[in-house]
Amino acid sequence: MSASLTLTSDTTAGAGNPQLQRFFSLTKQAMADKSLQRLLLTKYQGPKDELQRLLISPVEIKSELRWRFVWQYQTNHQTENYPADEAGRLLTELLPAHFKAGQLSTETSEVQLTISKKGKALLNVKKAIASQKPDISHNRQKQRFVEQSRPFLSALGVTDTHGQLIPAMTNKWKQINKFIEILQGAVKDTGLLQATQLHVADFGSGKAYLTFAMHDYFCHTLNLQAQITGVELRQNLVDLCNETASALNLTGLRFEQGDVKHFKTRGINVMVALHACDIATDYAINMGIRTGAEIIMCSPCCHKEIRPQIRLPEVMAPMLVHGIHLGQEAEMVTDSLRALLLEAHGYQTKVFEFISLEHTSKNKMILATRRKKVHDNSAVLQQIDAIKQFYGIKQQCLEQLLLAKPQG
Repeated sequence: MSASLTLTSDTTAGAGNPQLQRFFSLTKQAMADKSLQRLLLTKYQGPKDELQRLLISPVEIKSELRWRFVWQYQTNHQTENYPADEAGRLLTELLPAHFKAGQLSTETSEVQLTISKKGKALLNVKKAIASQKPDISHNRQKQRFVEQSRPFLSALGVTDTHGQLIPAMTNKWKQINKFIEILQGAVKDTGLLQATQLHVADFGSGKAYLTFAMHDYFCHTLNLQAQITGVELRQNLVDLCNETASALNLTGLRFEQGDVKHFKTRGINVMVALHACDIATDYAINMGIRTGAEIIMCSPCCHKEIRPQIRLPEVMAPMLVHGIHLGQEAEMVTDSLRALLLEAHGYQTKVFEFISLEHTSKNKMILATRRKKVHDNSAVLQQIDAIKQFYGIKQQCLEQLLLAKPQG
């Protein structure tokens, strides 16, 4: 497919506006010679209240070039892929009618377009700085845990059609690599490298960057027979991810609408729940323990259950009277109890800092790997009771879930 962008010559958007015409011309040329890295439209003034900006980048699906439109709303993103002619028509409809600014990034230049309140277009063109070029040095590539050329990265808008990192996705690229680095170590520790088949469940998969990365790691890198299931509440994201998986012809990867509380156990080997809010993390850990998962990976947030129960010891009252300190204490106690409960149920547990997630500034991860030998848990249970007694905690969700009889 041609990479050119068809611009309507008689559109009123650029009529009598030479700077806007030039912006369209530069965009068309960048798409034609495949040098476009991204096109960002901002200063939205259209009818959709929560829409903030639009990111356009090239993506290759089934060996054909498409233009990926990522509509970035205040609370979520929506992605659509268009052929060249339709992408061109949409662009001329959106600019300048709905967006009043645009930034075109190519391999050689940065083009900034600004449209004033009176409709006058101002254009600033400058050479791309060296730091914007992808780092392809041999030493840097050695430290990557995901191949930058993998098709799923391009399909998700992390890289362009040439496998080059899109600058705006640098943080996401780092997160994907760090996650796979952690997962790789856990897989080695648990012996899953010798598994003939395995099931991975990712709860709250969202736009599924990490879900696709896990599929690529298990099925491509390790060449294992793996079933990867992404579980997400938002049906539009479920549909989008299933469409992307289908377009890439990925077997063993599917997405379902639902949450961890209602997902039926199906022999999960790796249980992942990042940004599981409040007691959703407890349900996820319980799910992992109940199904005998070799690896449990959680990144908890919004610790609400323990905070109102905490009884202030007299010596700590002057510190915990401050809300921020009480919140930090509740977070530490909650995740400490979770780690100890995992230890008590046959897991070796680590709590450490992970790269910040997209939706939260909190970056703690709980990583648990199942022990191969039975471990005496009496001392751990005594530690749990002592902590609860010290803080006056009467109820902890994970503990109650583990004590309850399994349903069905």
